[in-house]
Amino acid sequence: MMKIYICPHCGWIRMVSRRKDVECHKCGNEQMRLTNLEFERYSNMSEKERQDYVDAWLYIHNRNKGK
Repeated sequence: MMKIYICPHCGWIRMVSRRKDVECHKCGNEQMRLTNLEFERYSNMSEKERQDYVDAWLYIHNRNKGK
């Protein structure tokens, strides 16, 4: 099963099938975070929808860091 990971630092998205420890090849962060986004939904999204998802994810998770 394909899983979608996101980098909490730069927002880069990566699809993996078996790995649990996923690193970001864009910024070098050693631990990406698993999203709740299903592969089928992600594959049907447009580039704008994907960017909107990243922006919302980063906003929500970075806002919660200060609390």
